Amino acid sequence: MPEPQCLVFGPFQLDRRDERLWRGPEAIPLPPKTFAVLCCLVTQAGQLVTKEALLEAVWPETAVSEAVITVAMRILRQVLGDPARTPRFIETVHGRGYRFIAPVSTLVTPGGSGREEVPRRLPFPTCSRPPHFVGRDAALAQLAQWWTTARQGRRQVGIIAGEAGIGKTALVNTFVAQVAVAEDVWVGHGQCLDHYGAGEAYLPLLEALGRLGREPQGERLVAMLRQYAPSWLVQMPGLLPPSDWESLQRTAGGATQPRMLRELTEALDVLTTERPLVLVLEDLHWSDVATLAWLAYVARRPDPARFLLLGTYRPVDAIIRAHPIRTVMTELTQHQQGAELPLDYLSESEVAAYCRQWWGGLSLSEASVHVLHQRTRGHPLFLVTIVEEVRRQGLLHEEAAGWDVAKAVETSRSAVPQSLRHIIEQQLSQVRPEDQGLLEAASIAGRTFSAAAVAAVVHQATEDIEARLAVLAHHGQFIEAGGLVEWPDGTVAAGYSFRHDLYRETLSDRIPPSRQQRWHLQIGLRKETGYGAQAREIAAELAVHFEQGRDADRALRYLQYAADNALRRSAHADAITRLTKALALLKMLPETPERAQRELVLQTTLGPALMATKGYAAPEVEYAYARARELCQQMGETPQMFQAVWGLWYFYLVRAELQRARELGEQLLNVAQRVQAPVLLLLAHRMLGHTLSFLGEFSTAYVHLERGMTLYAPEQHRSLASLYGQDQGVICQSWAALTLWCLGYPDQALRRIRAGLTLAQELAHPFSLAYAICFAGMLCQLRRDVAAAQERATAAIVLCTEQGFAHYLARGRILRGWTMAEQGQGAEGLAQMRQGLTAYQDTGAEVFRPYYLAFLAEAHGKVGQAEEGLTVLAQALAAVHKTGERLYEAELYRLKGELLLVRSAENSEEAEAYFQQTLLVARHQQAKSLELRGAMSLSRLWQHQGKRAAAYDLLAPVYSWFTEGFDTADLQEAKALLEDLRK
Repeated sequence: MPEPQCLVFGPFQLDRRDERLWRGPEAIPLPPKTFAVLCCLVTQAGQLVTKEALLEAVWPETAVSEAVITVAMRILRQVLGDPARTPRFIETVHGRGYRFIAPVSTLVTPGGSGREEVPRRLPFPTCSRPPHFVGRDAALAQLAQWWTTARQGRRQVGIIAGEAGIGKTALVNTFVAQVAVAEDVWVGHGQCLDHYGAGEAYLPLLEALGRLGREPQGERLVAMLRQYAPSWLVQMPGLLPPSDWESLQRTAGGATQPRMLRELTEALDVLTTERPLVLVLEDLHWSDVATLAWLAYVARRPDPARFLLLGTYRPVDAIIRAHPIRTVMTELTQHQQGAELPLDYLSESEVAAYCRQWWGGLSLSEASVHVLHQRTRGHPLFLVTIVEEVRRQGLLHEEAAGWDVAKAVETSRSAVPQSLRHIIEQQLSQVRPEDQGLLEAASIAGRTFSAAAVAAVVHQATEDIEARLAVLAHHGQFIEAGGLVEWPDGTVAAGYSFRHDLYRETLSDRIPPSRQQRWHLQIGLRKETGYGAQAREIAAELAVHFEQGRDADRALRYLQYAADNALRRSAHADAITRLTKALALLKMLPETPERAQRELVLQTTLGPALMATKGYAAPEVEYAYARARELCQQMGETPQMFQAVWGLWYFYLVRAELQRARELGEQLLNVAQRVQAPVLLLLAHRMLGHTLSFLGEFSTAYVHLERGMTLYAPEQHRSLASLYGQDQGVICQSWAALTLWCLGYPDQALRRIRAGLTLAQELAHPFSLAYAICFAGMLCQLRRDVAAAQERATAAIVLCTEQGFAHYLARGRILRGWTMAEQGQGAEGLAQMRQGLTAYQDTGAEVFRPYYLAFLAEAHGKVGQAEEGLTVLAQALAAVHKTGERLYEAELYRLKGELLLVRSAENSEEAEAYFQQTLLVARHQQAKSLELRGAMSLSRLWQHQGKRAAAYDLLAPVYSWFTEGFDTADLQEAKALLEDLRK
């Protein structure tokens, strides 16, 4: 068999016959030897190709060095957009050779050039439109343009916007049908739901993947997910044998949101190297926050992928509900990372075209078209309803100017709605009363429902219900078939969905409240039984049923489960929504000890989620923990008392009420020592170490932090992160690093911060990782390592933006502003730091404010704004005196002395006094790193005044004290100054 001449990988096609590399319609020029190297690697994809083999294959009998391979690889990486550190195509096997790691497929057809056989070079395919679809030529052309770009390897995100019934779904279905007929393509479809799943993280994505996985070629998708996105595959147990799913659950459970975002995107990127993908997500105005986070993530990803994401949403609904889809789309369109396609009403000519299609080519009079357009405003759903009614009643009349429906419309005025609800009621009147009742019951079951759920309320055999629903779906009356639905208890029944949600809403409004309550309860109980031990998987849906069914006990239980599900996926905003709703529902129950216990659990679960999204010092955080403590006091000694006081400690600490925080920390340490509970001792020592560091008592603080680390065991204490916001080992390591730097051990500090980062990454807990990254950035700042600080700032901003961590996002922006100022971007850096400080204070935070103001003042000094810097330092010192936060007090005095000298040399006496104050504070705190800086500032001043011996005698003993960190900027500067003073 001849070797294949056209090989495909990612968006590229390698034509060996014509010796060309193509990306879409573009031929990419390559030197002959470089092309030969690429052929050698691609034809041996997955295998190690040694440097010796490459030299033999490409440069036979030629005396060349391995440098020629290096040059060829540099060209290939540039052409393929393939960074050496994170390759997608060519992996370097250091010291040995290279391996082509991307999947490679073959295009073989009889005759002709391999390049001519590639479908992506053909113009966009067209096919016959389905009946009664008109007027969307421009929209279809836009979708075709997106698809053409996507097929060339540039991912596309396009969102179709319009009100209910405007034709968004019809447009998407028409386009997808054309694509599916014309070429081999993956098509996934996910539906966002109102009420029944709006808060379930990633629900439409999981639905789309589940459908794809059950298709004939779904095993390929399952294999891809198993390799690249196990955290997603574990969410779809129906795609795996039970034993495989249980094994996967043990290894891939508890995924964080960043991991899930990254895994699915990478899996789809790889999947689209084989076949392009169209992913449809409908009704994004009901989307959960996590799905929107993925949408934004995939839109911003620069890597090539043959991927088109089509979404639909209703702008008005989004505005009314204050849904974030509007914000997401505005940001994406502004950065040209996505596009929005609004759909408008049909024009008069399009109305005429529609009617011609409906009536088999009959021409309507202009008057008829005008009346129809005037009465419907060209709204497709309105138009469809009226035309159907006119035809049903046989009211068409032929006139000289064409068939006239104007009179028919006037005659059937009762069928012409003043609102869409009236139209739907008119449609419902054509359905048998018993089937109307069936549809009403279905409307309570949800937009998508199982016949088994409907059977639970109408008390008929499921088979009979299926038969009646099948007739309605066949006739296109309100619902459409959706395949089989199987529940964990073995119940298998036909699934259906309403063709439009307004149908469901209108139907449910017809049901008396008492009956709605009873039906919701019956459906909830039936699905609870059907799902059994797996009922938590549909907790959000069950919570709605039981809430509407007035079963508060079950509603509360499933709201708690739904919140737990969201927290496991790091979907904090969704968890807050569920918990807040549960607390509101709880107030309806009588005051009993059981109610108090339930509220206590809800408040202590809510606290960490609020900390993550709103900041530690937000008023909501204080209320949650104050209420929890109040409940504990009412109930006597409870295990949650420690957690409640811990939350208040954190609130007061971040608000810089440090003495109050210290009192709470000491109180909790006494409790922990009395009961000798290792977990409580760990928390109490960490809390005191944290607090004492702010108070400048670094040695004592370090003792507590070290004690906390000795008590910490990652596996044993992993669960504490959800109860106490962040992992306690990460916090102990981070604060130990900060105190060690202050005490004069910069190398040990660096080791500690790296250990904290590693631990946070291994735990895959986003909030803990944000904590570790921000502290790593602070240590880089203290070590004056600008490049590393910039890297940490960027990482913090990316992570905290994805997760909505307001507190650490603000700190990341302050750090980034400092790095900009240090690199000569003074104005931009100052602006960034001030914006970050404002955002930081907006969270209610006050601690670290003197620290950040010190760097802001220093940045002002660098751009010659000494007066502004001194003003900032006055604010910082006022905060120190008010709160007692002495973490960076010594440096504030030193910087004030430096800025006084920048302002005028005549301020030398006052500056010297501030340098002396720096030394006094640093020595009292045993803060050798801060003492070193103070000694250098004073030594430089004395050197300038001619007191070289005194300067040397001051600095030398401080420098000699250090036993490590000699590569840091401070110690190198001190060494250079001492050498200069010796001269």
